[in-house]
Amino acid sequence: MPTYLYEAINAAGKPEKGRIEAVNSDEAMAAVRQNGFFPTSVREEKIKGASKKAAKQEEATAGKKKKRGFNISIGGVKTKVLAQFTRQLSTLQDAGLPLLRSLQILEQQQKPGKLKTILLDVVEDVESGTSLSDAMSKHPKAFDRLYSKMVAAGEIGGVLDVILQRLATFMEKAERLKSRIKGAMIYPVCVIVVAIGIVTGIMYFVIPKFKDIFNDFDVTLPGLTLWLIDASLWIAGTPEEGEQAIPGYIWVASSPFLIFFFFKLLRKTKPGRAIFDIVVMKIPVIGTLVEKTSVARFTRTLGTLIAAGVPILESVLITRDTSGNHVYETALTGVHDSIREGESVAAPLRESKVCDSLVVNMIEVGEETGDLDVMLMKIADNYDEEVDVAVTALLSLLEPALVVVLGGIVGTIVLALFLPLVKMIESVSDAG
Repeated sequence: MPTYLYEAINAAGKPEKGRIEAVNSDEAMAAVRQNGFFPTSVREEKIKGASKKAAKQEEATAGKKKKRGFNISIGGVKTKVLAQFTRQLSTLQDAGLPLLRSLQILEQQQKPGKLKTILLDVVEDVESGTSLSDAMSKHPKAFDRLYSKMVAAGEIGGVLDVILQRLATFMEKAERLKSRIKGAMIYPVCVIVVAIGIVTGIMYFVIPKFKDIFNDFDVTLPGLTLWLIDASLWIAGTPEEGEQAIPGYIWVASSPFLIFFFFKLLRKTKPGRAIFDIVVMKIPVIGTLVEKTSVARFTRTLGTLIAAGVPILESVLITRDTSGNHVYETALTGVHDSIREGESVAAPLRESKVCDSLVVNMIEVGEETGDLDVMLMKIADNYDEEVDVAVTALLSLLEPALVVVLGGIVGTIVLALFLPLVKMIESVSDAG
């Protein structure tokens, strides 16, 4: 009779391991339940010197598992989907359901995609005895360092459900903040795109007709009009001399993508990212918004990690690596070095001047009272509200600025077209 290795939860909620003899896995699970345990994993014990037939059967079973786990997926895991999964896993753990069973349920509920594929691997790893944090750390594109470290802290402290709940709240707030900023930028971006399209259409279709009219009347054109006509010819791709390989309207249409990829490549290099982040921080209004967003992000991350029980030095390193801004990475490196030498968190932040005095003072109070995590979360909540105010202020400035810029462009075009008409009228009057 084969022997089965089982892992189970006893009546007190503590894990139990052992061996039991049974005809098959179903009978083994029934026997474990009769002993008063709740089985989480039951698998047949491998015996050395097993027959080739058994080995082949095992290979066939593994092949089936592999086939079952095959799933074509494109792209990464969205934060919104990951936050929903984390919240559901926290709820199942809080209800007392075994971890493996919780993961299996959530894996079955997932739609085909990246997360489902990853969860299949995580379930297999956990079933084979790997801890949840180690299983998740194998998939950094879905479960980053912050996520796996917090899960590990929850496993060690026996409060995985609480940690998952905090992690879900953290991701939901971060996603909400990102969505608010993106949503606020939709209106100005749409206005700019439409305005560029209209101006390009005028330059392509309307200005060349005025050029023909001016040529018929043989009028000396002012410099502004000549510049406008040259720009129109460039956009239409019909220069008067030589040949133009790429029409200007193609450059206009592709310029947003070229600019986007240029900045993407720039941020791929360490010096480029440093220069970009420093320059952005110096821009009026936008720099303030980036500063407040970065402070809200790093304080919430650090506060969540400390509250989860992750060691302070490791928490600072994780926060530094996930801050997304070179200026704050440098400041947090100084914080890490300060803590390692037995000094405070607030002192290097005050020296770096990346946070205002209120933030530094609140962190200092948190250190003195032993409630650093609570104080960091309060700072994050406060700065989330300030980001809303900053976004509103940015929009209130962008709207009149867009009106002025668009008015200036249209006014320049109208002026460039009417100056020759005035000369034509004057010449006709003189001739009369």
